[in-house]
Amino acid sequence: MTAAASEADDRIIRESGIDARIALIVQPVLKAIGFRLVRVQLTGQNGLTLQIMAEREDGTMTVEDCEEVSRAVSPALDVDDPIEKAYHLEVSSPGIDRPLVRKSDFTTWTGHLVKLETSVLVSDRKRFKGKIAEADADGILVERDKAAYGEEPTVRVPFDAIAEARLVLTDDLIRDALSKDNRARKEARKRRGEAEDAADGEENETEQES
Repeated sequence: MTAAASEADDRIIRESGIDARIALIVQPVLKAIGFRLVRVQLTGQNGLTLQIMAEREDGTMTVEDCEEVSRAVSPALDVDDPIEKAYHLEVSSPGIDRPLVRKSDFTTWTGHLVKLETSVLVSDRKRFKGKIAEADADGILVERDKAAYGEEPTVRVPFDAIAEARLVLTDDLIRDALSKDNRARKEARKRRGEAEDAADGEENETEQES
């Protein structure tokens, strides 16, 4: 990934190898149409499947959005052709038990259960499961789900040590995710309505001037 592209990518958890090359291609395309990249993953599923996980800035992602993203990234991938073999493109939303890839993700989902893996030992471990107690600019505080004998009930994990993180599906998470999604959709509809009203107002002004 080039320095400019790296600066434009605010994810703290990124791909490597061919996945990183693909991310470099699709990210500017997504940004141009109002989406942000969550994750790229090329797997051997159903022959060869390229999974692109994306979302809007407000965290929403509809079936129609997935189709829009697919139509936008396909030509860019055809031009750069980073995958030598035939593959199936699969665009999806992050889902409720989503991967957390940005610092803001950890802030948004504070209070929820997370499973994470670190690239280096943190408190003699590389795998953790617990609630995100707090998140700041440097890392998160995790309340261990089941602390072993002698372990501290909480552990601070710096962002630069996190290799992978994902929310754990719980009833509380489902309720919170649905509530956030409903609020975001209402706000989006409200913004679209205001934009349409403004456009109608401009048209009326133009008609009056003419």
